[in-house]
Amino acid sequence: MSLDQPQLDTSPEVSDEVRKTTCYMCACRCGINVHMKDGKVAYIEGNKDHPVNQGVLCAKGSAGIMQHNAPSRLRAPLKRVGERGKGEFEEISWDEALTLATEWLAPVRENHPEKLAFFTGRDQSQSFTSFWAQGFGTPNYAAHGGFCSVNMAAAGIYTMGGAFWEFGQPDWDRTKLFMLFGVAEDHDSNPIKMGIGKIKKRGARMIGVNPIRTGYNAVADDWVGITPGTDGLFILAMVHCLMKAGKVDLDYLARFTNASVLINEDPKSDDFGLFLRDSDGQPQVIDRRTGDLAPWNGQGVEPDLSATYRHQGVTHRPVFHQMADRYLSDEYAPEAVADRCGIPAQRIRAIAADLARVAFDEAIELDRSWTDFRGVKHDKMIGRPVSFHAMRGISAHSNGFQTCRALHVLQIILGSVEVPGGMRFKPPYPKPATAHPKPHGKVTPGTALDGPHLGYTHGPEDLLLDAEGNPTRIDKAYSWENPMSAHGLMHMVISNAHAGVPYKIDTLFMYMANMSWNSSMNVGGVHKMLTDKDDNGDYVIPRIIYSDAYSSEMVAYADLILPDTTYLERHDCISLLDRPICEADGVADAIRWPVVEPDRDVRGFQSVLCDLGARLNLPGFVNEDGSQKYKDYADYITNHIRRPGVGPLAGFRKGEDGPQGGRGDVNPDQIQNYIDNGGFWIEHVPDNAAFYKPFSMEYQDWAVKMGFYDAVQPYIFQLYVEPLRKFQAAAEGIGERQPPEHLRERLKRTMDPLPIWYGPLEDDQVDLDEYPVHALTQRPMAMYHSWGTQNAWLRQIHGHNPLYVPTKIWEANSFVEGDWAKVSSVHGSIVVPVAHQASLNENTVWTWNAIGKRKGAWALDKGASEATKGFLLNHLIHELLPPKGDGLRWANSDPITGQAAWFDLRVKIEKSAIPNEAQPAMPAIKSPVPQGPDALAWKVGK
Repeated sequence: MSLDQPQLDTSPEVSDEVRKTTCYMCACRCGINVHMKDGKVAYIEGNKDHPVNQGVLCAKGSAGIMQHNAPSRLRAPLKRVGERGKGEFEEISWDEALTLATEWLAPVRENHPEKLAFFTGRDQSQSFTSFWAQGFGTPNYAAHGGFCSVNMAAAGIYTMGGAFWEFGQPDWDRTKLFMLFGVAEDHDSNPIKMGIGKIKKRGARMIGVNPIRTGYNAVADDWVGITPGTDGLFILAMVHCLMKAGKVDLDYLARFTNASVLINEDPKSDDFGLFLRDSDGQPQVIDRRTGDLAPWNGQGVEPDLSATYRHQGVTHRPVFHQMADRYLSDEYAPEAVADRCGIPAQRIRAIAADLARVAFDEAIELDRSWTDFRGVKHDKMIGRPVSFHAMRGISAHSNGFQTCRALHVLQIILGSVEVPGGMRFKPPYPKPATAHPKPHGKVTPGTALDGPHLGYTHGPEDLLLDAEGNPTRIDKAYSWENPMSAHGLMHMVISNAHAGVPYKIDTLFMYMANMSWNSSMNVGGVHKMLTDKDDNGDYVIPRIIYSDAYSSEMVAYADLILPDTTYLERHDCISLLDRPICEADGVADAIRWPVVEPDRDVRGFQSVLCDLGARLNLPGFVNEDGSQKYKDYADYITNHIRRPGVGPLAGFRKGEDGPQGGRGDVNPDQIQNYIDNGGFWIEHVPDNAAFYKPFSMEYQDWAVKMGFYDAVQPYIFQLYVEPLRKFQAAAEGIGERQPPEHLRERLKRTMDPLPIWYGPLEDDQVDLDEYPVHALTQRPMAMYHSWGTQNAWLRQIHGHNPLYVPTKIWEANSFVEGDWAKVSSVHGSIVVPVAHQASLNENTVWTWNAIGKRKGAWALDKGASEATKGFLLNHLIHELLPPKGDGLRWANSDPITGQAAWFDLRVKIEKSAIPNEAQPAMPAIKSPVPQGPDALAWKVGK
């Protein structure tokens, strides 16, 4: 070897500095290390110390560098100069933009605050944006949950005080049988992948229930290719099998659920179907020790599942008796549901038997003592190592609320919630519906709303209705049409505002909500609504203010654009008040902070609201002398107090002996403390409080100390949800507040206090012989909603989306690779490329969502594959169901919560001639930013 070989540095410095923050390439909120070189982002990796991802980072997270440098980034405030929808703007200064916004909004607040509709998309600062809207005084505020997964969240809160993902997770370290229902691959992806890896390593079994076998389901030990919209029927058939075999945890049901609570069974009584209560309003059980009535939470009480009570000629039976009456019926036998679900009866029975075997024959014990709320001390924690996880796939149906409730009941009868090996809540959950606020909507010009917008109704008295019984919100949330709409109905705002029902609005103000494209049903119709003019030549929706970081499709339809930063350029607060990063064993929250300063004239939207709130003199945003209270969002995060000792961040609060977690005073160095700690804070749940959280006094005392709530409030799971019965009773003519006649039958049918199944509402409106095929969308792992498909790296993974077709339909149409198909619904048709997929439910087609783009948006070339071969199923879906014989058109939503029923879509499919591009091909819109280069390349550092 030559002696003059070059000296190579095999470990060069890859960065000058590492700045730790929180990813926002999906809603996982993983910790990231941002490597800096010469003040610029060089690359991004996972933070090994972070509680969410422990160093794991997916393709999206790594591609954050391309999102930060995307050519589509907006560059300055914009004012529309052409016709709405054309994309013609002029750049203006921030002072002009905020002055204009103030001139538009100030008269609205002083005269008719409800005429502002303020709705935000997939931001993670909803506790702040709702605080701003409440100060403005409008009742019309909500975020994207109404078209995402409110059915799952609301069903979980009403049933057991939490659900999946941000509320809870499987006990990945101990579970032995894991069932996954309908989880999009971009949701919580790193923790789910890590969890599946853990159970695979231990030899535990995974069952995937999904019409589509991709991603998580592709690695499942068993795949159940269920017919869309029938998950609830399948689940209740398993409940039938378990109850018939006696494989239910009776001790768990008696102690920790309302299975033992007594119900009035006199059909002639106004209290029919309601709980028997004592003079203090406490639901009653029979105490096995005495045989007498006792409150459910009485000290030492041992609730009896079998005893009945008769008083003054009225029989009261426990909830469990009603469950037996219903679910032991042959109606729910596997043989009765198999054809509808597309799952053989023998297989349903086998899965139910496996659940029972693992839950009861493979039970586990932890030698940890704990004390329940009745004062009973337990030496051990008994674990049922069966766990479940589910999200939008089962909830985005018009029967989704009851389906989600059914899944929660299945978990509960197995005794597998909040036990070792089962489903565990993430602090600050569990929180039952009674611990949440009720919705508020009282409008007083010039003043704040009378309370929080969103919450949980407990009966007709909580609905937001005017004196004539009409909805007081523009989206009709918390009305008789959607009585338990805990997240609002963002998908109905534009159509209701255009129709002027229940009233007209003045200004539509939206943030990060691509409502003119992939976030709306009936895309072409929405375009018309946004651009429609009245007889005077004025826009039907007079003003639209929009904030986004990128030149999305929605930008073209706004009158004023307030450009946001990228997630690496701003402060964010992933708060316990909102959507925290907690894991089951620890309470945690996190921040984002400007690891780089913007190189454009843009501002973080939350900081803009601080400025705009002060200009509008909103309470909470101005000091007593009228000056601006918070100079920016970071100032708000640090100094805002929601209630004594509780602010947006729970970590590093000021205590007597230095920074402390939980309750504490304002700490001026709080954000810097987070930065120094890697961008997050975590405090672990005490070992003896780690399970049985709703019932454990150790947990309750710790939760009060941490500030989750101000007083201990143990509760029992609600297998029977009494508020549902109250709405049902009103529809039957009981009580002072009753629904309009045309809604009575629907309320009686759907608002059953025990989980039921009914077919998707579209099936009742459509000729199923003509439209026999189910059509679904699914999120890919490599994308997060619409903004991922403008990312230069991620586009190489998903540059366009075909329609995937199962073998039966593929062969019936004689499709070959490269073919295109016409897909039609009762609402419209599209022409798209098709691809064969054998691992599909035989009557289901599907595609990736949000990959298709409109020409002119996102700084993409007009001939980009996303705009020519990419497409949306949204064109086939309408926000209203087809007309009925009575002339009424119902919202295409769950009738209980109002969640958008994206996955009820029925279509027909036929071979089509190959067009030049996917149809409908909408005309290009002008972009306020120039088209990006063919290739992105830059040099960071020397």
